[in-house]
Amino acid sequence: MRRTLISLSLLIGLCACKTTEPLYYYGEYNQAVYSYFKSDELSQQEQIAALNQVIQKAASKGKAVPPGVHAQLGMLYFENGNQTLGEQHFMEEKQRFPESAQYIDFLLNAAKKGGQNETN
Repeated sequence: MRRTLISLSLLIGLCACKTTEPLYYYGEYNQAVYSYFKSDELSQQEQIAALNQVIQKAASKGKAVPPGVHAQLGMLYFENGNQTLGEQHFMEEKQRFPESAQYIDFLLNAAKKGGQNETN
């Protein structure tokens, strides 16, 4: 009898749990990344605007930005010649997701070398 009551109370407790909400706010992030690789969906400026909107909406909803948003935005800024904003977003990605530091450093070095080759 006691075992049945414990099992029943556990079952009721599990059923009463609130469904978890998503950890991150994605917004149009997937569409922007798809467009980046597809090259004919959105212009780079539209992709930048979409990613900045994801960041702003996430902040307004009190949600975290998913991994990769700042890295993608950094790459777009580098490709558009804005090294300062590119570096800022790469550093933001590293700060938010320290496990990505090695990869972000690789991207940062590649982006800087690419920019040097274009100016020489």
